[in-house]
Amino acid sequence: MSGEKFDAIVIGAGMAGNAAAYTMASRGLKVLQLERGEYPGSKNVQGAIMYANMLEKIIPNFRDDAPLERHLVEQRFWMMDDTSHVGIQYRSDDFNESTPERYTIIRAQFDRWFSRKVREAGATVLCETTATELAQEGGKVIGVRTDRSGDVILADTVVLAEGANGLLGARAGLRRTPTSENVALAVKEIHFLPEDVIDQRFGLHGNEGCVIEAAGTISRGMAGLAFLYTNKESISLGIGCLVSDFAATCESPYELLEAFKNHPSIKHLIADSEVKEYAAHLIPEGGYKAIPALFGDGWVVVGDAAQLNNAVHREGSNLAMTSGRIAGEAIFDVKSRGGRMTKRNLALYKTMLDDSFVIKDLKKYKDMPALLHTNSRNFFMTYPKLMSEASKNFMRVDGTPKIENERATTAAFIKARSRWGLVSDAVRLAMAWR
Repeated sequence: MSGEKFDAIVIGAGMAGNAAAYTMASRGLKVLQLERGEYPGSKNVQGAIMYANMLEKIIPNFRDDAPLERHLVEQRFWMMDDTSHVGIQYRSDDFNESTPERYTIIRAQFDRWFSRKVREAGATVLCETTATELAQEGGKVIGVRTDRSGDVILADTVVLAEGANGLLGARAGLRRTPTSENVALAVKEIHFLPEDVIDQRFGLHGNEGCVIEAAGTISRGMAGLAFLYTNKESISLGIGCLVSDFAATCESPYELLEAFKNHPSIKHLIADSEVKEYAAHLIPEGGYKAIPALFGDGWVVVGDAAQLNNAVHREGSNLAMTSGRIAGEAIFDVKSRGGRMTKRNLALYKTMLDDSFVIKDLKKYKDMPALLHTNSRNFFMTYPKLMSEASKNFMRVDGTPKIENERATTAAFIKARSRWGLVSDAVRLAMAWR
């Protein structure tokens, strides 16, 4: 392909890369997509949540043949200590609509399907190929080199959709490598169970699905989150914490996952299951303040590589798909007007992204990552224990006067954090949430 020139080369075949490649190819641009895995999705064994609204804007009829697992009708949020959990949940039959808005998916299957749509749209998809270097001329990116040959594959634009730990842009000096404080390491497993067993354990019917997200002492004082998703005939579960916390504490990600699986609130949900898949994955956690430069002469960056992940709402795939689509639309717009892929013209991508929910949501929660990261022991250890003890006192009936239980609960909170500490935590949380 060294003799060819493309309108765009997309690095990566995940959510963001597929969205960008499909958007451009379906509009008639000459697109090459490079994926280092054996096939798109080969590095993603885990389950995930897919947001329909964002995919509908790219492939309106995706429900006709996309490999969807279950549509979500119930969400549970748990605050856990070592033996119990305090939680809230929301379940609604309104989610049993004709076009549900959230589905669980298996990424290996879904990414492969999405890539097939990219090829059908006219793009060239080359797997088992690693882009080793961005080729530049006069400060402008003009293409890439790969591990297949030393020759440059030319393109007017390169879309970097290389994931949270993407090194291509960093090696070229276009952006910095994400710091360990801005990236989480998640370990995940898929547990296989019969469909009817999953239905019975979670109170589901047909293709209904349930999600559990949990925080607390399960992360051993580190900033982290555990999760469980129901698929048709399997359960995806895992836990993730900041890489910087793993480095500081020397905790084992695998041991955290084992402890979560054996927690009394989780163990019975996966009992007698068969584990067939295990994986680790990096997730951007820095939020708005960690977003790198998004465009330059001949290049744009999308998805996880751009730190586009809403950690507060646990949203990543929708931001990835939306940023990929917007990048593709911006590149097409510049091309259709006869413009060159200069930094000035590609600024359109950031303008469009700033006007979307992606940047607006991340900007809203711009102070939340720093708050949770610097107060992780309080939010992920102290408060979960206090909430569990308070709930236990409220529910236990042993002849102790209720006023004494209430006083004991209040005293426990004050002893753990002090009155000023409690007020300070509440104010800082409210300010970060506003």
